[in-house]
Amino acid sequence: DGKIYDAYVIYPRSHTNEANFVQYFVYQIMPDILENKCGYKLCIYGRDIYPGEDTASAIEKRMQKSRRLIILLTHQLINCKEPAYDQHIALYNALIQNGTKVILLEMETIGTYEKLQESLRFIVKQQGTVKWKEQHTVHPQSSNSRFWKQVRYHMPLPLKSS
Repeated sequence: DGKIYDAYVIYPRSHTNEANFVQYFVYQIMPDILENKCGYKLCIYGRDIYPGEDTASAIEKRMQKSRRLIILLTHQLINCKEPAYDQHIALYNALIQNGTKVILLEMETIGTYEKLQESLRFIVKQQGTVKWKEQHTVHPQSSNSRFWKQVRYHMPLPLKSS
């Protein structure tokens, strides 16, 4: 299908204490489970987009070459006044061009989804979210936990390395 990545990962990028776990999750736990243990190939901003590249076009190209979009829902992402460029592009691709399936990972208990932008609320209503629960943090590296099984259920079959 011409895709290079199984999923493009969208997460809030900031340097607050709450973001520390999210960044650890994105750069350590997700690659360990989904890439090393399950054979998926992820595209992660900050790891797979190179210095000197035009960020906007690099993001668009990587998303077009991804079979899924994974969006990490956190209070920080929800309360952000101006969503990140990759989030705009991802939602446009998913809802308007209808090309890419979105997987929403609820990293913190969000409660009501009223503060979510309308396009994300639509996706939540359509398919729900996969919820990260605190007990997962005891053994986050277990690919057999309920959380990772749910994530894998929404993922495509892993791409085979050529």
